Amino acid sequence: MLGKKAAIGAAAVLGVAGLALWFALPPRLAEISPGFTEAPVPELIEQGRYIAELGDCVACHTARDGEPMAGGLALESPMGTIYSTNITPDRETGIGEWTFAEFDRAMRQGVAADGHNLYPAMPYPSYARMTDEDMSALWAYMTAGVAPVERANTPTALPFPFSQRWGLSYWNAVFLDDRQFVADPAEDAGWNRGAYLVQSLGHCGACHTPRGLAFQEVTMDEKGRNGADFLAGAQVENWNAVSLRNLWDIPDMVELLRTGQNRFATVSGGMVDVISHSTQHFTEEDLTAMAVYMKSLPYERTEPEVPLTQEELVAAATVPGTTYTTPGGLGYAQFCADCHRLNGQGVPGIFPPFVGNHTISAEDPATLLHITLTGWQTPVTATHPRSFHMPGFARLGDDEIAAILTFVRDNWGGGAGGISTKQVAEARRKLDPSIDDSRFETPRIASMLAEDNAEQLVHGMRLNAETRDLLPENVGNGLNCSSCHLNAGTVADGSPYVGISAFFPSYQKRAGKVISMEERINGCFRRSMNGKPIDPTGDDMKAMLAYFDWMRGETKPEDKVEGRGIGKIDTTLTPDPVRGKEIYAAQCAVCHGADGEGIRDAAGRIIYPALWGAYSFNIGAGMARTNTAAAFVRQNMPIAAHGQFPLGQGGLSDQDALDVAEYFSHMPRPDFPDKVGDWPNDPKPKDSRY
Repeated sequence: MLGKKAAIGAAAVLGVAGLALWFALPPRLAEISPGFTEAPVPELIEQGRYIAELGDCVACHTARDGEPMAGGLALESPMGTIYSTNITPDRETGIGEWTFAEFDRAMRQGVAADGHNLYPAMPYPSYARMTDEDMSALWAYMTAGVAPVERANTPTALPFPFSQRWGLSYWNAVFLDDRQFVADPAEDAGWNRGAYLVQSLGHCGACHTPRGLAFQEVTMDEKGRNGADFLAGAQVENWNAVSLRNLWDIPDMVELLRTGQNRFATVSGGMVDVISHSTQHFTEEDLTAMAVYMKSLPYERTEPEVPLTQEELVAAATVPGTTYTTPGGLGYAQFCADCHRLNGQGVPGIFPPFVGNHTISAEDPATLLHITLTGWQTPVTATHPRSFHMPGFARLGDDEIAAILTFVRDNWGGGAGGISTKQVAEARRKLDPSIDDSRFETPRIASMLAEDNAEQLVHGMRLNAETRDLLPENVGNGLNCSSCHLNAGTVADGSPYVGISAFFPSYQKRAGKVISMEERINGCFRRSMNGKPIDPTGDDMKAMLAYFDWMRGETKPEDKVEGRGIGKIDTTLTPDPVRGKEIYAAQCAVCHGADGEGIRDAAGRIIYPALWGAYSFNIGAGMARTNTAAAFVRQNMPIAAHGQFPLGQGGLSDQDALDVAEYFSHMPRPDFPDKVGDWPNDPKPKDSRY
């Protein structure tokens, strides 16, 4: 639920609203079903388990690392903190002593067994629409299918007057409609099923429907007063909950609800929990019914239109002409393109595209700002069992973020309009994102535009980021320089270029002599790229050298550069390639292919390179050595594994990295004919391939 925090804040304010409604009619009583007299049958319990998934009970009533349904999840609001309650059948601390009538009243009217009012953070206005049959099944599951957990409820931490729950009685009298769902005879069974799920158990309107002055949902369905506002979108907890009215085609909506992503977008914020705990478990029939219902709701969009057909999407996925001529474009190329690609197409099943993505094109950029500042992660589902993370980019300045996001919206947002530095600053103030304390100062390649030789510097950067496309005669495989030198050589322990030219000429043991920067560059072309050297006096080499010299800054040969190289690995460990194969399948195959072949987009263009085979680096490359590969993997792979700046990279143990490196580095790959000349004066490393 995107709106847990906002709903809580609203609920707290509602207590005050109730004080102002002292003149309203007293709360009416609900007509409740009789309690059970016999133990429920297994079939009813199983039905109730599914109802609980439809209602997403576990998301709010389970603390982080806590027992399911035992409560204790801290739900923050501007007025204070509310803690979810224990709804297991424990007799002392849960609902084990409740009757069905009391449970039914809590679900439909927001009144607990002891008579106190619940805050509408528990979406009882939506649950009130449940059928008696579903309520009975849910009761059967909650009392006979959930394990009792003894855990005392944590009192709310709301100050006066927000702690005065009695005011909610008056709010209920004015705003609560606890009538059950009534099917529309003019619509078919599928539409009605979808309407029931969306309006009641799914409680989609709690986040996606605007709220009134008393923070009530302005409408609970599409037919009553303000019906056009139902699911029409709202801002919740500094997120933009998009309009769900006729948002996508039915298969696209079904895919998003089942997997957390589709060809246009990936869910974010509270919807991650909704997908993980709830909608991925729905039957295909129920997901389709919900999509059919939402598709039927008319809506005139205020945000720009986006491509919908696959042909339009492919046509729109081009590299913008301003990528290398504007600060926003260069910022995007440095910090965003490795995952979302230079053409904004993303990586299917991993990183969302920008073309056709409503987070990018929305008139309200709240979600885009939230994700950029605080990060994002994909839900864990049966279809996508691994969660991918996007780090927060709060380390960037407000002006940098504004420029990058404006570039994104200008090029893939259908003309959505730019984002100002003021908007970023305001979002930062509200969200108060944390910033890591890394000592590595990441160069900003956008600042190259201020240099006298800016055109040459940008060309040098592009030769590193787009090596195989710009130098096809010199690259014999699917790699770019940035395959090893991450983010155009600006990542700590990702073989950065920062200061590197200050250390050349230098002695290289493999060559057995002092080599120049040009020789070092061409060594990579011949080994890592399995290609041919470039002209050491040509414009391309000069551009690369200029880029490296710009990266050098004030570094002197005797200086120690923080984050230089690829880190270290414990070489006393014994690598296990059998275990490495298992780690590769779990951690690496999604980006590099099950057989190490890499992955390509729909047009056949390489997204992530092959790790073995004819189109990979040859045995003369440093990555063909176990310890070198392991050190790189230890620090930099997999990407998107956590939320640390800038790529969420790294996270494997030394042993894991060593095992997987031993596995992929010793797989078949091209030979290097000049290997006979290596290490003429110095001992070969013990992990040498020859």
